Amino acid sequence: MPETCPPFDPESYAAVTAALLGLPLDPAWMGPITANLRVLAAAAALVEALPLADEIDAAPRFEA
Repeated sequence: MPETCPPFDPESYAAVTAALLGLPLDPAWMGPITANLRVLAAAAALVEALPLADEIDAAPRFEA
């Protein structure tokens, strides 16, 4: 049975990541930071849910 990840908790993620980076966060910014993380997590979930055939290889680099 595949392992499932716990649900994303943007408040914990922001606090732990800021502490690991030694980045002091003003509590007034926590709301906007976690709102942004929620939007980014939703976008990542859309990309992750996109079905890809097994024959598709990852591109070694992206060029615009």
